[in-house]
Amino acid sequence: MLRFLTAGESHGKALVVIVEGLPAGLRVTAEDVAEELRRRRLGYGRGPRMRFEADEVTLLGGVRHGRTLGSPVAIEIGNSEWERKWTEEMSPAPGAPSTVLTAPRPGHADLAGMQKYGFNDARDVLERASARETVARVAAGALAKLLLAELGVAILSHVVQLGPERVRNGARPVPGDLTRIDESPVRAFDAEAGARMVSAVKAAAKDGDSLGGVAEVLAYGVPVGLGSHVHWDRKLDALLAYALMSIQAVKAVEIGDAWEVAGRRGSVAHDAIRVDLDEPGGFARPTVRAGGIEGGISVGGLIVMRAAMKPLATLSRPVIETVDVVTKQTTVSFKERTDVTSVPAMGVVAETMTALVLAAEALRKFGGDSVAEVARNMAGYLASLGETLSPPRRA
Repeated sequence: MLRFLTAGESHGKALVVIVEGLPAGLRVTAEDVAEELRRRRLGYGRGPRMRFEADEVTLLGGVRHGRTLGSPVAIEIGNSEWERKWTEEMSPAPGAPSTVLTAPRPGHADLAGMQKYGFNDARDVLERASARETVARVAAGALAKLLLAELGVAILSHVVQLGPERVRNGARPVPGDLTRIDESPVRAFDAEAGARMVSAVKAAAKDGDSLGGVAEVLAYGVPVGLGSHVHWDRKLDALLAYALMSIQAVKAVEIGDAWEVAGRRGSVAHDAIRVDLDEPGGFARPTVRAGGIEGGISVGGLIVMRAAMKPLATLSRPVIETVDVVTKQTTVSFKERTDVTSVPAMGVVAETMTALVLAAEALRKFGGDSVAEVARNMAGYLASLGETLSPPRRA
């Protein structure tokens, strides 16, 4: 089973992640991980921290001479601000902070976390609740992407809405378009929409405000048969929705054209099935209204999802009312650090969370202790699809 565990705080010395269950023989370098982390820092409207956040990657275990060993992979991502600003405030040694944050920020985990764990300092919550934690997830997802690439699966994302501005043409990028998307200031495939999105970010920044939006995630080349209909917690769409909803500030996930087809009649809401001898098993669907998943199982080919992110709750011009938990006096939420928008970066995080789910389900389906064995098992399964649907023979 592929699984991962992250640890660390936003301003701590480092974030770490352990990924367990990767097969042996996967080619990986620290540079592969660093490249995905670089993509996470993309996007017009990000704060100044992105300009000096080096994301220093160290492979601590599980990789030898550029290949995984089949043992857990441990990765450390150092915090470039640690020694300069945070060694005392975030020290693990006994002591006390120089400042106690007692005015929890609405829209964050501050107050609920303080009440749940009995803290009197919001920093004890916000440091782990911060989206900085996604750095460790992206590092883990980079490994999952490399494994999926060995199986012919490619994942990308693009921004389809930022604030009030939306893509109008509905065109979907393919894997070869990823470089072009990343070159866009807001990671928009549609250049005209991208220009409008940049203007919206500028307007919000001028007012000291923030913007949310929607990123579409596309997984190409997914084999038929990932996930299962037999248990609620094995359904692929449920697993993907869970993974995307776990991303900080994401408040909704759509699989396929869910919101649109909810208002249609059933006769025009589903994906027809046609014979296609070029596809494994000999069948294909000309549309992806269901997002490439039916009954909790991948149908083969493209999977389509969208993740909606709320506007960031920490503003450059704090105006949201809160209460000091000690004095009980009304005040406004404090400013930690903030972006005008993180939607372009959220898309990259969503890619990696998607990769982790698909890689885990591929390993569950095909098995294997080495990458070569997993690939052989998958090839054998796909080759047998036509045989499994043949009429049963009489005894």
